[in-house]
Amino acid sequence: MIGFIRGKLLAKHPPQLLVDVGGVGYEIEAPMSTFYGLPATGEAVALHTHLVVREDAHILFGFGTEGERRLFRGLLKISGVGPKLALGILSGASVEDFLRTVEAEDVAMLTRIPGIGRKTAERVIIEMRDSVAKLALPPPGSDTASTFGVPPSAHGEAFSALVALGYKPPEVTRLLKAADEPGLSTTELIRRALKSAAKV
Repeated sequence: MIGFIRGKLLAKHPPQLLVDVGGVGYEIEAPMSTFYGLPATGEAVALHTHLVVREDAHILFGFGTEGERRLFRGLLKISGVGPKLALGILSGASVEDFLRTVEAEDVAMLTRIPGIGRKTAERVIIEMRDSVAKLALPPPGSDTASTFGVPPSAHGEAFSALVALGYKPPEVTRLLKAADEPGLSTTELIRRALKSAAKV
């Protein structure tokens, strides 16, 4: 099992990262909660990782905090929740927000995340209830988020990332239109769109 990666961040196209570790490029999938805290491309990055082995692929998932990885692993133990859905949950809510949602038994909040129906949301809340104490770690520093410059296709990258997270293209268009302002980075566009989606 690969549990930790430290190297140079070569590329970041939500939800995928490319990290150079000693001349080997690791393709890593990460939730938006991790993307918000990434350094600029070309700088050093360290990620907690979880390797998912399937018959057709080995997929490495990366997380900015141990709390995010613990939640991801906890979600994978729930029947009907796979890596993509777990990534979507972490992209739609911080660890702290998720724990509050479970404690409040807020099914409606979870059903706003693409791919989660009412039955799955109820199952997540029931099965995660006992894990809340273990997952309640100190919140990560809020000053770690960094804007990494506005790529020429920030809007297009944000669109692709939201579709990859499970949102329908028409909904993505609406969310990005509401969130769009001149000069926003891809990450900030996605952050605002996800925040807007959670209010619907």
